[in-house]
Amino acid sequence: MSLQKLPPMSAVRVFEAAARLQSFTRAAEELGMTQAAVSYQIKMLEDRLGAPLFTRTTRQVTLTETGRRLAPSITEAFELMRKAFQAVAEGEETVLAITVLQTFAANWLVPRLGSFQLAHPNLAVRLDSSMGVVDLMQGEFDVGIRSGRGDWPGLEAHMLFASTFVPVCSPQLIERAGGLEKPADLLKLPLLSPRDPWWAHWFDMAGVPDARLSKGPDLNLGTQLLEGASALAGHGVAIITPAFFAQDLAAGRLVIPFDIVAEDGRSYWLVYPKARDHVPKIRAFRDWLLEEIRASGVRCPPVDPLARPSRSVAA
Repeated sequence: MSLQKLPPMSAVRVFEAAARLQSFTRAAEELGMTQAAVSYQIKMLEDRLGAPLFTRTTRQVTLTETGRRLAPSITEAFELMRKAFQAVAEGEETVLAITVLQTFAANWLVPRLGSFQLAHPNLAVRLDSSMGVVDLMQGEFDVGIRSGRGDWPGLEAHMLFASTFVPVCSPQLIERAGGLEKPADLLKLPLLSPRDPWWAHWFDMAGVPDARLSKGPDLNLGTQLLEGASALAGHGVAIITPAFFAQDLAAGRLVIPFDIVAEDGRSYWLVYPKARDHVPKIRAFRDWLLEEIRASGVRCPPVDPLARPSRSVAA
């Protein structure tokens, strides 16, 4: 008989168990079925094949020649499936996949990840900092770090710190300019990514409304990571989140010329699907990250509910 389609998987599964255990009764116990249901599934498979698979006696069943030819391949196939599912389960338990903004990854998370991996040596971390927002519901990543207002449907969101921003530059750039006395003096220097809406918002807060922002390289560097690097090289003034450049600021490689900190009503958040809140690796990373945020002393004021200009570059 030529089979155009595979027999029902339920019947094949019953045959595999019965052939391996040489007993309909034990197969029924293993599969959580009645013996009658096992007999029915075997009979259905035999009818499909057009040949008996078991010889039935009062106290036992034994494989027929057809059954003996079929059983090894079926058992091997189920063993391969068992191993495949086990490998996926083990990978799910031992790899933490994180999608994270580029600057957050490079300047904040990566320098601290060593302590997390020391505390969880059996858990490998996979980071992805490619541009674009990943759909965490698809399951490719376990957790994400995003910038926004924390209102993503279906996601648990833990606030990390507010999206604050200040101008920074190298001390050498200020020296070449002959010093800075007031915020408007920044307009004498090259402004990196001058079309970034953060600039207009900061100057407005600093009492310099309608500032002419055309001075400087008229390009979008794309991330704070690149803008900060350009400022460190003395190419101009960048507007960045100070938490991402704390070491450069502390060492004096970058300076904040004016103590005016602006916010855009957004924050950085740890997010993951609400349905996965119980997963041990997610809970471990969440607890570690929130403690790291607390220990770092990052300023985290309440989010301003009023809409303000959102930054055009990714963090």
